[in-house]
Formats: sequence, C-alpha cells, structure tokens
Amino acid sequence: MHLASFERVFFDATRTLRNHLGLRDPSRRLQWNRIAVFTSPAIFLDDQVAARLARRLAPATRHLGLEKVIARLNVLDRAQPEKAANPLEVVIADPTGSNMELSWRQPHLAPLEPARDYERKVVEARRRRLVYPYEIIRLLTGGSSKNGVANQEGEPSLPPGKFEEFDLDEDSATPTAVSVAGRPYGMNVSSVVLGVIDTPTEKVSEGMKRVLVLSDPTIGMGALAAPECDRIVAAIDLAEKLKLPLEWLPVSSGARIAMDSGTENLDATAKVVRRIITFTQSGGVIHIIVQGVNVGAQSYFNALATMLQHTRGVLIMTASASMLLTGRVALEAAGAVSAEDDIAIGGYERIMGLNGEAQFYARNLADAYRILYDHYRFTFVPPGESAPRLFTTSDPDTRSIMVFPCEPEEGHDFRTLGEIFDPDSNLDRKRPFSMRALMAGVIDQDGGHLERWRAWQGAETAIVWDAHLGGIPVSLIGIESRSLPREGYSPTDGPLVWMGGTLFPLSSKKLSRALNSASGNRPVVLLANLSGFDGSPESMRKLQLEYGAEIARAVVNFDGKIVFLVVSRYHGGAYVVFSGSLNEELRPAALTGSFASVIGGGPAAAVVFTREVRARAARDPRIMKLRWGSGSSGRDRLESAWKEILLEKQAELAAEFDSIHSVERALEVGSLEAIVEPEDMRRYLIGELRREVVR
Repeated sequence: MHLASFERVFFDATRTLRNHLGLRDPSRRLQWNRIAVFTSPAIFLDDQVAARLARRLAPATRHLGLEKVIARLNVLDRAQPEKAANPLEVVIADPTGSNMELSWRQPHLAPLEPARDYERKVVEARRRRLVYPYEIIRLLTGGSSKNGVANQEGEPSLPPGKFEEFDLDEDSATPTAVSVAGRPYGMNVSSVVLGVIDTPTEKVSEGMKRVLVLSDPTIGMGALAAPECDRIVAAIDLAEKLKLPLEWLPVSSGARIAMDSGTENLDATAKVVRRIITFTQSGGVIHIIVQGVNVGAQSYFNALATMLQHTRGVLIMTASASMLLTGRVALEAAGAVSAEDDIAIGGYERIMGLNGEAQFYARNLADAYRILYDHYRFTFVPPGESAPRLFTTSDPDTRSIMVFPCEPEEGHDFRTLGEIFDPDSNLDRKRPFSMRALMAGVIDQDGGHLERWRAWQGAETAIVWDAHLGGIPVSLIGIESRSLPREGYSPTDGPLVWMGGTLFPLSSKKLSRALNSASGNRPVVLLANLSGFDGSPESMRKLQLEYGAEIARAVVNFDGKIVFLVVSRYHGGAYVVFSGSLNEELRPAALTGSFASVIGGGPAAAVVFTREVRARAARDPRIMKLRWGSGSSGRDRLESAWKEILLEKQAELAAEFDSIHSVERALEVGSLEAIVEPEDMRRYLIGELRREVVR
C-alpha cells in the first residue's frame, strides 16, 4: 500500500520543483519538466500496485508542467524471488492533463536529445493551458502506453481506437478531404486537423467510426480564415458522405484579424455557417466538446451545431472552457460590460450550463469523452442501419417496480414506488413524489442512464434521460412531481417555487428540444404527471406560448414512436400537445387510479361550476335553518356557516367531477389506448416499444 522511502523522495522532488517555478510569472513558467527517481533496493512491484501508487501521488504534480515522471527500479519476480532483480523504468505521463498513461520499459541510458518540433508545439500549447491536437489523438487511440492508468478519481481509461488523418485535396477545385494516412503527426499547415476516428465498443465491436475535427492553437491561436474554413466544410462533406456523426473539439480566437486579410475571412466563416445549417437540417449530427476558449465565429458555429431546435448534437464543456462573442480584453477596451475572466463571461458554471446551451459538464477532456461515449451507447447508429443497436439486458421485462426504493426527500415521504400508486396512501394521486425515483425504477437496471441539461436553471421540472428499456435505447422524459426551490431572483409576478407537475417556459423548451433530438433516432417514453402550463405574468412574458407551441410542433414532426403514460394526473392545455391526434405513432395510456381531464376537479369547482356550488350550498338544510335567525348575531352565524358549507360543496363537486372524468372515461372516448396496472408498467412500456421495433 505504501513505499515510504520512495514517497518521501518523490514529495521532496515535487516540492523543490514547485518552489523553483513559484519564483516565475505564472504565464512564463517552464513546461515539459521531468522528475526522475532512482531506487536502489530491490522490490516487489506489479502493475496494479504501480497504478494505484501513481493515482495517489498524482495530486502533488498539479501545475508543475510535467512531461513525465520516470522511476528507475530494481524489480523482483514474486514467482522466482531468488532470481536477480530486473532493472526497469516506470514512465508516467499525462499528455492531455486528464488521463494518465503508465508504461514499463528497459532503462534508457542514452543522453537527452534536443526537443523536436513536435515536442515544442506540445509545450507551446501546454503553456496556454491547452492540448496539442495530436496529443488528443494519442488519448483517443491509446497512445504508446503499455497499460492505461485510470485518472485520479479512479475512472477507467478510454477505449483505444484508430485514427486516419485527412487533409484537403490540392488538385480539387472545391474543398475535398482525402486521406493522408501515414503522414507524421504535426505536419498540418492549417489550424484545423481532421480525420476519421474508429473506436470499438461493446455494442459496435467492429468499430464506431466518426469524423473528428480538432483545432491547433499553436497556429494563429486557432484563428479562422479560408484554409481553416475549407477544411471544416470538407470534414462536414466527409461526414455526410460516410453517414457518420462529426466530433468537433474547437479552440479558436474567431475570424482571423490581420493586416493582409479582412472581410474575406468573414465570408469564409459564412460558408461554414451555411454548411452546418444544411448538414444538421438534413439529419446530420455534430457533437461539440469545448475544452478551451472559443470566440466570435467559433461560438456561433457551436450554437448552430447544438443549440437550435432541430439539432441533435450534444455540447460538452470542461472546467476551463468558455464561449464568447468578444473576449474580456476587447470588451474592456470597448468600454462594454466585462467580467474577471473569460470563464466568467461564457463558462459552464455561471453561463452556459444555467441557460441550457451546454448540455453536459466534464471535469477534463477525458471525462468529456467518457460522457460522449455514454451518449453514443444510446444514440449511435452504424452506417447502413436504421437505429441504435439493442442492449443485452438481464433485467426482466415483467419486473414489478412496486418494491423499488424511493428514498424520502424534501417534499415527499414515500419509501417505495408502490406507495405512490397505493390507494391507501395516495388515493387522489395528489401527493408529491420524486419523478427521478420512478424513472430509475422503470429503466433497465444494468443499462445505465445519462441526464441531459441537468444544470438548466428554470427548466428543472422537465427531466430528460437517455436510457434502455428492455434493451431498447430510448429518450425517457419525466415531469418533476414535487415543488423545487427556485434559485436566484424571483419576480413578484411569478412563482416563488417551481411547482411540481407544471411546465414553465424553459421546461417547455427543454422538452421540445428533447423530442427533436430523439426524432428519427430512438423512441421517446414520457411519464406524465402534469397539471398544465404555468400561466403567470412572468411565464407569459418569457414566451410560454411560444415554447408550449414548440412541443406541439415537435410531436407532430416526430419520426418514431412516442409512448405517453399518465402516472398520476394530467389536465389542461398540456393535454393537447400530447394528444394522439397530433401523431399516429403516439401511444397514450394511463395507470389505474390516475386522472385525465380538461381541468382538475378543484379548479373546475372553483372556476367553472361556481353557480352550481352556490346553488347546492343555498339548498343545504343548515343554511336554510339559519336564514330564519334575526339580529346581527344571526347574520354572523349565517355568514360563517355559508363560507364553511360553500367550501364543503365545492369539495363535493370537485370529487364528483374527478369521478366522472376518470381515465376510464378517457379510454371510452378514445383519448387513451390502454389502462395499465402500476405493477405492469415495465411490461407495458417494453411491449409497446417492441411492437414496431425493426432491426
């Protein structure tokens, strides 16, 4: 578990190096440093112990600009302890700053050689806290390490793949990508590197191919001019030709600003804009991983690829990423409002995650790729196939969700999902519950899930998961069924909390984007406990009508099956946007004991049937008896009794309305296709999904 002497020497070395670097300006600190530790005593050491020790010591190397750590050891063989020790070197490197590599080799005894051009470019990128594009390729292809080492959190290494580099065909009149396989890394003349990456996965064992586009920040800070834009257009053309998704890792200062070029660079970026729009509107997918600073045109490229209603690509941002229209220094020079740094202007935590433009947050580049690979598990369609491949699950279709745990949280106290649907504990289905607990109980327990837009502020009542049901990849959508605290400023004409079962403007927008992103790729399963759209002045001012209408458009245009299941209550105008009349492939159903109507019984009695409520109260014998009283005391008793009996009659009429407008009535008139017992929820959903699944 511990090698005390080695650790003591190692920490001495890191402390010495840190003290030396601390004397320098942080922006001018030396990079590509090394630590070499020579151990004289013979020891027993295997791969697992070395990897565990490397992970534990890794935090001491942060911000030291290390190229590698070399430990020269005399290693004994446990199987033959009497045998002489074998001199070996363990080399630990982290070229991307997010995924350590550990390799064993025979000791190198040759003198150090001057750095090559490639290494100098790596150092130049690292000095700017960026990653050289070919080092990213090494990360995705497994590099040269003998055995990958998990990162400091112990997560597994990325699966190794193969990369084939492409570049522009010099003989073609139009931008066309051709293979330059075998060309040494670092020979690019433009700040855009492109190619095809191929990674075998559990589902796609023959290799999951994608077109990869990388920015080279060592060439003009990744600025965009005709050479760069032509390569981006060629990469999109290649993705369309091969029917592959495109992965883009941009770092760019925007359109090039120079003495010898000007508006022609803007025209070049406009060609990319047009190509992104035509590609995504025809069904193409562009995934963006932002792991540096993106300015101007590049930020708009990211938006066009992933933020519009019709797009299906994901936008992942790392901790050091930002997307800006104008950089901090330029904003200050223009006298505009700025912030303390670029991340405060366009980073995930304060801007892009809260407004829903970025869908996922990653700690570093390797973590971003783990998220993207998880997303591919649910969405990747191999060329020539029509849908994502099925997942082999051991979770029975007939498993009952009733005993699935539902941990009590703020706002609800159910302990199992069965209590939510039990008439003894929730007769009117009005008690709040955790929708995420229900979603977790429904999905395949061995298939995992991935939540999109988790940080979107103001859209908390809509929950979007990628998951498997019966091995079928689905987009699972739930409506939060308990009130959630509202963060930040609350206008006086809006709600103080996000009420459960209610769609607010940004929740509506999230829901429509989820439907559009799944259309033509995988089915949608929607678990509905929805009382309608919020109609407060604030919501109306913030485009509630527009975003609610976007849901209806997404349903009408949806290519595939939508399984819509009422799990508690469903009322109001929101019923319209999920009516089976909008799309023949929408399958509406409800659980036994749930309610579905134009309006809930309580609001109906309080607003629509007020005359009937007052008439019933007036006919009550208690009121008629008090009317014969005299004097002020008699009038006071009558007024007090009237208020009490009016509420009583209102509750009676509400119960009567709910009993009439039940899911059984909705089934009779054709608004629903089935009524399902709660314990059969998984079986029903999987059965509907499999009915027309064709592979």
